Amino acid sequence: MNTQKRENLSKLFFLQSLDRIGTARILSLLSKFKSIENVVNAEFSELIQTGSISKKIAESIVTSRERFDEFENEFDKQNDILDKIGGKIITYWDDNYPELLKRIYSPPLIIYVIGDFTDKEKYPISVVGTRHPTQYGIYQTEMIVQGLVEYDITIVSGLARGIDTVAHKTAVKSGGRTVAVIGSGLDVIYPPENKKLFNKIMENGLIISEFKCGTKPDAPNFPRRNRIISGLSLGTLVVESNISGGALQTASHALDQNREVFAIPGNISAAQSAGCNKLIQKGEAKLVTSAEDILIELDLLLKPAIGKNIPRPSIELSLFEENVLNCLSHLPINIDDLAEDLSMSTSDCLVYLLSLEFKGLVVQLPGKSFKLA
Repeated sequence: MNTQKRENLSKLFFLQSLDRIGTARILSLLSKFKSIENVVNAEFSELIQTGSISKKIAESIVTSRERFDEFENEFDKQNDILDKIGGKIITYWDDNYPELLKRIYSPPLIIYVIGDFTDKEKYPISVVGTRHPTQYGIYQTEMIVQGLVEYDITIVSGLARGIDTVAHKTAVKSGGRTVAVIGSGLDVIYPPENKKLFNKIMENGLIISEFKCGTKPDAPNFPRRNRIISGLSLGTLVVESNISGGALQTASHALDQNREVFAIPGNISAAQSAGCNKLIQKGEAKLVTSAEDILIELDLLLKPAIGKNIPRPSIELSLFEENVLNCLSHLPINIDDLAEDLSMSTSDCLVYLLSLEFKGLVVQLPGKSFKLA
C-alpha cells in the first residue's frame, strides 16, 4: 500500500471511528472539502459553515484529531491482521467496489474483503432464511441454488446457521461462486462450526464484512449486514422465515433498495413459512417454485451474464419495443433520459412504453419514470 493511500485510509478510518458520523455526513463533507485530508484538517468554523454537521460533531472532529496517531496505529494493526488472513480494504471510491452496493442508501464507505470480485459478482442473487429450517426448506434451497449456479449466478448469503449455510454449501458443492457477508470481523468466524465452509468459500468466492477485524458477532451488527446482503444482489430469495426473522429484514432492505424479492410458499401451519407466506400475500414478494421463475423475472438483467436463453412465456414484440426493453432495467429511468439514450422522440418512446406496460413487461412510476416489471 503506497503512502498516499495509507494516509487517506487512515483519515477515513479516523472519521468513521467518531460517534454520529455516518456515510451521508462523510460524503456531504467530502463534496464540500473535496478531499478527506481537507475534512480532517478543517477548522471548527469551516466545518460548521457546511451545514452538514452539528457543532458537537464538528467539535469531535477537531478535538479527536489531537489523538490521530492513536487512530493511525489502530489502522496499521488492522492492516497487519488483514495481511495475515489474506484480506484487504476496499473503499467506496475504488474501481472494484461493487456497483450494485454503491447504489443503496448509506452504502459502507469501507468494506473488508477476502477474495477478489469477478464479473460474476455483477449478477448475484441472495438466498436467505431461518436458522431452523424444515426438510422442505433445505430441499427447496438446494434445488433452487443448484439451478441458479447452472446459469453461473453468484449466490450471496450471510453464513448463518440454517438456510444461509445450505445456500453456501450447495453453491460450493455445485462448483459455483458464493459470497458470504458476515456480521463480525473477517478474523472472527461465526458460527464457529462454519469454519470449514468459511475456508471453502475463500477458495472460490468472497467473504465480506463492514466491520473491522476483532469485531464480535453482536446482535446489532446483523441488521447492518442484512442491508449489504440485499445491496449486493439483483434480487433476494427468502426460503423460510418466521414473521420476525432476520430474513424478512433482508427482504425489507431489498424492497427499500428497489430490488426484486422472491419467496418460496410454505405450509400455512408451519412457523418457518409464516414470513414467506406473508410477503407473498402482501404482494411484496413474487411467488417462486424454481430457479427458472427467478431467472424469468430477471431475464434482461441477467442475459449478459449467463449467455443462455431463459425459458419464458412467448410475447411478441416489435423491433422498437425490443429496443426500448433492452434499455430498461429494474432501476427507474426518466422518459426523457430513456428517449435520449434511444435517439427517439419522447412521444414515440411513450407509445412503446405504454404498449410494453400493457403487455406486463414495464412498470410506470411517478414522475414519468419507468422500469422493468
